[in-house]
Amino acid sequence: MSDPTPIEAPRYEPVPADRHRRMAVPNGNSGPAAQSTPERWFEPSADPRLMTWEMAARPEGSGIGRGLLGVLMVTAIVGAMIGAGSVYAALKASGALDASAATLAPGTNSNANSNGAVAVESDQSTIIAAVARIAPSVVGLSTTFESGPTAIGTGIVYDQRGWILTNRHVVEGGSATTVRLPDGREAKASVYGLDTLADLAIIKIDGVSGLVVAPIGSSASIQVGQLAIAIGDPLGLDYPDSVTTGIVSAVGRDLAVSAGDGSNSISLHNLIQTDAAINSGNSGGPIVDGSGRVVGIATAQAQIAQGIGFAVPIDLAKPIMAQALAGEKLARPFIGVSYDEIDRGLQERFKLPLDHGAWVHAEDSGGNAVEAVQAGSPGDHAGIRTGDIITSVEGQTIDARHLLQDVLVQFSPGRVVSLQVYRDNGYVTLMVALGTRPASTS
Repeated sequence: MSDPTPIEAPRYEPVPADRHRRMAVPNGNSGPAAQSTPERWFEPSADPRLMTWEMAARPEGSGIGRGLLGVLMVTAIVGAMIGAGSVYAALKASGALDASAATLAPGTNSNANSNGAVAVESDQSTIIAAVARIAPSVVGLSTTFESGPTAIGTGIVYDQRGWILTNRHVVEGGSATTVRLPDGREAKASVYGLDTLADLAIIKIDGVSGLVVAPIGSSASIQVGQLAIAIGDPLGLDYPDSVTTGIVSAVGRDLAVSAGDGSNSISLHNLIQTDAAINSGNSGGPIVDGSGRVVGIATAQAQIAQGIGFAVPIDLAKPIMAQALAGEKLARPFIGVSYDEIDRGLQERFKLPLDHGAWVHAEDSGGNAVEAVQAGSPGDHAGIRTGDIITSVEGQTIDARHLLQDVLVQFSPGRVVSLQVYRDNGYVTLMVALGTRPASTS
């Protein structure tokens, strides 16, 4: 029997220092509207025990007692009917009885309809159905290292030919990775490529039949407060498919993470925050919505607090997933500029002329402005200057819903894209030939 407490992958956790200057802005419309619990009205009703006691205490044949009892019963019934009518009228007027406010069926991944009525999706049947849908696609990973212990993680099958998405820190530097399927079969995996932008990696197993492909959702439409389900192997391969639930606590989170082995920290951007329990063995496992679709890949947890975990949005993984299927090297686009995403606070603080866009800006450790365009970079060759505000890429406006990084990752390195830039009280259009993001770029 194998050791039930294997050593897990190097833990990724937030570190308080060396945060990247680029600020990601959470979706301003993602937070749920403030809600209050409707007041409940209860009408008094006759107590059967009281009635029985009163009738037993009255002398048999007492006409007055029977008459009084009859009057009390009729009064109670009429009062209850009037009260019920009042409750119905109040609920009808409030819209609570409208068909549009009905709770959505289990499995529906939506939080509000067109009239703003909130739909409850986190009921037990929804969670059971979502887990049943994703579980056959979740695999356990065990990576051995020549110079250290075995790392345990999780992955998802996203193509029947054996393509698996997981975390970079689970497999990077390993000498061999073993994949355990839900049915107990095992297969050796090869590392196809490591992502240079996020904590992601693509691995592949060959000659394995009957693989079930994970349903892939979209992270662009997730909302703060919606159901989040994590599934993985937090206690190692002897305890697979452990399920935890919670909500999406926040979106657009930036943080620096450090592996538990003391290696240098790296910056991760635009992460999903959730209170669904995530532990080291969950690394690379899916975060799914109420319909069982993957919306994120678990990547880090905070050790200094409870209920704070982070996941890479699945939309950020889609480009490299497609590159692997096409037989291409995993690569991310690069323009070589430092920038801040503009929100109202940043606009007011620095007196910026626009309330949206990516402000080409950088500061040193002392808070002094420095050159934000890397010399010799694609952005430098295209004519981007420090202080410019990039307002659109290929016609797509850069704002809180469409961050510059999220828009750029849709394009492959080598692609020439048009950037609209606000400069000196006017707009200019620049053409940028996207470079390839270096692996060392934070």
